[in-house]
Amino acid sequence: MSHCHDEHEGHGHGHDHDHEHDHSDDITPALQHSLYQHIKFDEISTMNEAAQDSGKAIVKKTWAERLQPEPELESDADEQILMTVPFTGQVKLYSILLRSSPSDSAPRTLKVFINRDNIDFETAEELAPTQTFELSQTSEVQELPVKRALFGKVQRLTLFFEDNFGDGEEEVTRLSYLGFKGEWMQLGRAPSQILYEAAPNPNDHAVKGTNINQLGSGLDGRGRGI
Repeated sequence: MSHCHDEHEGHGHGHDHDHEHDHSDDITPALQHSLYQHIKFDEISTMNEAAQDSGKAIVKKTWAERLQPEPELESDADEQILMTVPFTGQVKLYSILLRSSPSDSAPRTLKVFINRDNIDFETAEELAPTQTFELSQTSEVQELPVKRALFGKVQRLTLFFEDNFGDGEEEVTRLSYLGFKGEWMQLGRAPSQILYEAAPNPNDHAVKGTNINQLGSGLDGRGRGI
């Protein structure tokens, strides 16, 4: 875990506005491998958010909007935030991008889980995460490279921001940007479309519609702003 964090620190993100080589190293790949258009924004679930849909709002920010202070995600009852982000297909995740602040409200520990249904705070604290990150206290965009061997077949990503830099004194955790880099795959939809076009009939269409609904049904019951 610390090795990945050390790699992240070595990227030189604190200087990405000062040196052109950092732009070619960081910003261009972020645009090339962005998973922005493959996120199911309407199905993003955020637990313990102070304002409804604020978690969804920071994910909806484009790369060009990453430094804008608003909208911002703030925790509500305590410092913890639990967010689930589903994708439109299966992705090979490369890294997570986030922006917080230099203050005590910046998240400190991020635990990430893949393809889990109905995780709540108690479950997130008990389960072994797919990967854990120690975050930095900075207003720069942090890139967190994942262990790619563990994130090769991601359909749903759950992010558990466990604490912040307040050491128990700061109950509000704040985030202003969250993005993802990786490679997207269609999850077998292309063959289904080919079959449908070759032999169109109402039954095929009904089956496809049912499958799509089933894919989303696991998220509909998630609470928001708990």
